[in-house]
Amino acid sequence: MKTYNSNNIRNIAVAGHAGRGKTTLCEAMLFTAGATDRLGKVADGTTVMDYDAEEKKRGVSLGSSVASLEWKDVKINLIDTPGLFDFAGGLAEGARAAGCMLIVTDAEKAKYDVGAEKAFAAAEDRGLSKIFVINKTDAENANFGNLFEELKEIHGNKLCPVVVPYIEDSKIKYIVNFAQNKAYEYKNGKSTVVDMPHSEKLDAMRDMFNESVATSSDELMEKYFNGEPFTEVEALTGLLHGVIDGSIYPVYACSGATLEGVDLLLDGLVNLGPSATSKTGETALDANGNEVVLACNPEGPLAAICFKTVADPFVGKLSYVKTISGKITADTPCYIARTGESERMGKIVMPHGGKQEEYSEISAGDIGIITKLANLKTGDTITSQKNPLTLRGLNVPKPCMPMAVNAVKKGDEEKIAQGLIKLMEEDPSITFATNKETKEQILTGLGEQHIDVIIAKLKAKFGVDVALSAPKVAYREAIKKKVEVQGRYKKQSGGHGQFGDVWIRFEPCDAPGLEFAEEVVGGAVPKNFFPAVEKGLQDSILKGVLAGFPMVGLKATLYDGSYHPVDSSEMSFKTAASMAYKEGIPKANPVILEPVGTLVAEIPDDNMGDIMGDITKRRGRVLGMEPIEDKPGMQTITAEVPMAELADFPTVIRSITRGKGSFTVEFARYEEAPEMVAAKIIEENKDNKDD
Repeated sequence: MKTYNSNNIRNIAVAGHAGRGKTTLCEAMLFTAGATDRLGKVADGTTVMDYDAEEKKRGVSLGSSVASLEWKDVKINLIDTPGLFDFAGGLAEGARAAGCMLIVTDAEKAKYDVGAEKAFAAAEDRGLSKIFVINKTDAENANFGNLFEELKEIHGNKLCPVVVPYIEDSKIKYIVNFAQNKAYEYKNGKSTVVDMPHSEKLDAMRDMFNESVATSSDELMEKYFNGEPFTEVEALTGLLHGVIDGSIYPVYACSGATLEGVDLLLDGLVNLGPSATSKTGETALDANGNEVVLACNPEGPLAAICFKTVADPFVGKLSYVKTISGKITADTPCYIARTGESERMGKIVMPHGGKQEEYSEISAGDIGIITKLANLKTGDTITSQKNPLTLRGLNVPKPCMPMAVNAVKKGDEEKIAQGLIKLMEEDPSITFATNKETKEQILTGLGEQHIDVIIAKLKAKFGVDVALSAPKVAYREAIKKKVEVQGRYKKQSGGHGQFGDVWIRFEPCDAPGLEFAEEVVGGAVPKNFFPAVEKGLQDSILKGVLAGFPMVGLKATLYDGSYHPVDSSEMSFKTAASMAYKEGIPKANPVILEPVGTLVAEIPDDNMGDIMGDITKRRGRVLGMEPIEDKPGMQTITAEVPMAELADFPTVIRSITRGKGSFTVEFARYEEAPEMVAAKIIEENKDNKDD
């Protein structure tokens, strides 16, 4: 397989809203470049990129996928990312490996949608160049002009039309390339050069193009003012300068389904997509925590990022790697910065969707797969032991929707755990853990679809059936007033009896559990029995008297009692303490405490009222709001909300904000539940206190 210099490598993440034709466009580029011998279709499950069984079944991308092609002696690594918000982890993977974001929009929808906004934001976060594609320009209801104007309204003079449609009678007649100053007519995916058409709209776009080129240098600006035409080399050089420094966003019109303009888009990726070399300057931390700037040089110090992991039960673990500096060969020791340990390098292959081709190395700027690296995780840095470097990891969204995972077949709990741990390696946007208190296995994902797909993969890859349910809420119990009670245990059954007698004062306090004290005078209870009394109370507070939840904030003071010199024992005093607890706590005005979380949400201005209303319905309290400086039109809202009320909040916030909103929740404290809520909790858990 041919090796490429980093100057001739383009790493392109293809991103945008769901249903905008990203995978179809990738398929069109692969086919046009001869990387595939047939044009696959998403609906038929025959595309290179959507190779996963779940993707084929659902007809939608669920994760990032990588395939490469060669166009005019340049290697283009395409990273197709999912548009569904539940699978935003795939966008994070693509953004981490790419040097340029190809933001795909849809002329038929004629709207700059949320998925495109999120793709743009991910590119900004990583400092990637941006190229816009207006796809489906040949659709019956397509409106290239309206969509372009909306893009221009948002991104201003940075937007530069490079390839646009020439329209007659509401239909595309030609595709015009301003950089080449040529027009093309397409039939059956093949292009023919035609005479350059003219229209008022086309001339206006040509002026925008020339103005963008002119801004890149004083010489070109002078030529522009003198009315002199730019050569193709001048135009491309000027645009490339602007694309690299982020001052120009080229726009390409095409149709992935019919291949119209796809060859011109490939030309654009070669000419204007920044090379791996030109996107150099990534920083890493050395062993002392100092920042090191890395050049994209195969002879430089080794630093490679694992940006994606596939847990294949048959092939084994596949680690997708981008080499930032240095190169990886079969002889390279795989030293992992996170663990500080080395393992033997696996086989190196190049990805082509679900297929791989053996390769000799992953040089600086390139992307490849390393097989069977057991300890390498997504976000890890492969480096050298002599000069260890740590690269920035992935900006993976935090999961926000927890669900309890229940085994359909008894005894499958261990298989569920092992399978989900493997899938968690593959998808860092999920978490899995066993709640020690409720004994439930909890899977947390980005939304309902995300969890549904994880469960489907669990069955397909690991043969385990599960049922989902809302997680149990870890409530607590406490008391509100002081009581003094006696606990007296006496048992005589021949020989030695059992005798323990305690007087205990129970009262509220701020302790997280039990605070034990003693005020015994005169030896009424010998000191050697104090630990037994405390142990009896510690065991008792594990179950409250209302609904069987753990008791917190309880101070118990042993202040009197009596003992028998022969019949008293540690066990008898432990039992007496337990009896005092059962006698006294119901008299101390016990209450149910519910966990309250601090909710921090990013919300569009237009949706603030609806979200605040929804929070109020959930018995939440809004604490404050403030604009987000680097996100115009967005505000942060902070609130405190009972955790039990947030089960469907991920779905609601996505629906209200059309996917623009996001949130995090962190446990804050326990608060007394309202009487009606507490009554419901007690009724639902009435069997727990007697278990």
